[in-house]
Amino acid sequence: MVTNYKKIDLFGKTFIQKVNLKSPFQFAFPVAEQACFLYMLKGETQFQFNDNHINIPANHALLLNCINPGKQLNTLNNSNGEIVIVTFHPDILKKIYARELPLIFQKNDNITNQSGKKVNNDFLIQKYIEGLLFYFENPSLVNDEILILKLKEIILLLSQAQDAETIRVILSQLFSPTTYTFKQIIESNLFSQVNIEELANKVNLSISSFKRDFKKLYNDSPASYIKNKRLERAAELLLASDERITDIAFDCGFNDLANFTKSFHDKYDTTPTNYRLKPDNK
Repeated sequence: MVTNYKKIDLFGKTFIQKVNLKSPFQFAFPVAEQACFLYMLKGETQFQFNDNHINIPANHALLLNCINPGKQLNTLNNSNGEIVIVTFHPDILKKIYARELPLIFQKNDNITNQSGKKVNNDFLIQKYIEGLLFYFENPSLVNDEILILKLKEIILLLSQAQDAETIRVILSQLFSPTTYTFKQIIESNLFSQVNIEELANKVNLSISSFKRDFKKLYNDSPASYIKNKRLERAAELLLASDERITDIAFDCGFNDLANFTKSFHDKYDTTPTNYRLKPDNK
């Protein structure tokens, strides 16, 4: 249950919220075209979307877009919590960035439905949150000019975060809210340097659910199917191009030449070099 609630508006819409929670607590996010940055001041919460869960301890944050339904926040370990929430509204962003939106909001070619990301403990973000708390304690000092600066500041901090590319994927969906099918996401990432866990994140599923759904669609395990597709693509490139074998391996999603060579030999009963030279393959 909510024991204390404060908010600060910008241009008539909720911008910053500070919420004190008493366990047990559960909150279902409404479907809205916005994104939220949630910072845990105290306690620990669990963010749930579809069948996936992300635990957010104190002094850590969660960035998510609220475009899709099925998201909720739960308290953990019967602990009370305190959360600061910064909300990104597309119309306000367009207003304060009249000339051009920052790169972090611009359309992204990454095909993914990823809608949430845990943001690791960061000293600058901690200091940013401390600055917001000052304005909750001194509301008479708040004005639109200050709030615009605070909005631009968190956007700048997020764009420089360790996981800036994933953050960009999430925020860019505010202005291009495309939902991709499971198969579209898999096929577009077959030859990328991504592992099974990262693919599961891209479709907003837990590892176990991802493997189950993958098996239903492809009648094969993710590891086996993806490796075979990458090897088949590598075999095609060996014959069709003069690229170095190392470069071909990398372009097909392998990040280790020795592993690629062994996997290739297991499938084709020859090395990549001999496969390229063998007349029958021409």
